[in-house]
Amino acid sequence: MDFRMLLAVFSTVFIAELGDKTQLATILIAADKEMNRVAVFLAASCALVLACLLAVLIGSQFSRWMSPRALKIIAGLGFFVLGTWMLLSARA
Repeated sequence: MDFRMLLAVFSTVFIAELGDKTQLATILIAADKEMNRVAVFLAASCALVLACLLAVLIGSQFSRWMSPRALKIIAGLGFFVLGTWMLLSARA
């Protein structure tokens, strides 16, 4: 296994997940005094693992009929559109 690739993926996902709505939801759930913190951690961890598994499976299928370059362009355009939409909706 390529350690640099592993570190790059870990860093990318870790940074992307910091402060996102999923993490905020987990914080709110864990803030409830009646919630078991270990159960919240395990459930959130399992959910992230499953979401990543789906992303890997879907991504590997996309790569069968699309080039990595095309996928990067589509992803970049998607992030650009979402970012623009969020900026414009924040002004309203």
